[in-house]
Amino acid sequence: MNANAGGPSAMELLERMFAVELRFLQQEEADLGLLATAFHPDVVVHEPASLPYSGDWRGLDGIGRLFKTMRATWSDFAVDGLQAAKTGDTVFMACSLRLTARGSGKTITQPFAEVLRFEGGRLIEGTPFYYDTAAIAAALA
Repeated sequence: MNANAGGPSAMELLERMFAVELRFLQQEEADLGLLATAFHPDVVVHEPASLPYSGDWRGLDGIGRLFKTMRATWSDFAVDGLQAAKTGDTVFMACSLRLTARGSGKTITQPFAEVLRFEGGRLIEGTPFYYDTAAIAAALA
């Protein structure tokens, strides 16, 4: 049986989600309706406790606040070598993440992975795994 049968591929889900996130971040006013096109109303993203934007970010308003907080933290944010696999409603993503701290100007590059669960084609749960949160904290110091 094809793991992608009956729905969008892993890359299609990610491309749509990232496109919506980028459009949202480019807006002056937060448009939660835009987020709703790629994020489930009950979405939750679990950020590590050691990051300045730690905790569980819930709902469309929470995801909007997370994105705005990340934009305030990082002046540049790039994903290279994106790879993804999908089984059922879960996408496993891996890439190289390049971050530039807005305050210090320091840039770090490191491996990054995330487990994403989708419902009806929209993200309902995300758990990111940063390779070295201490290096991230040092860049932000």
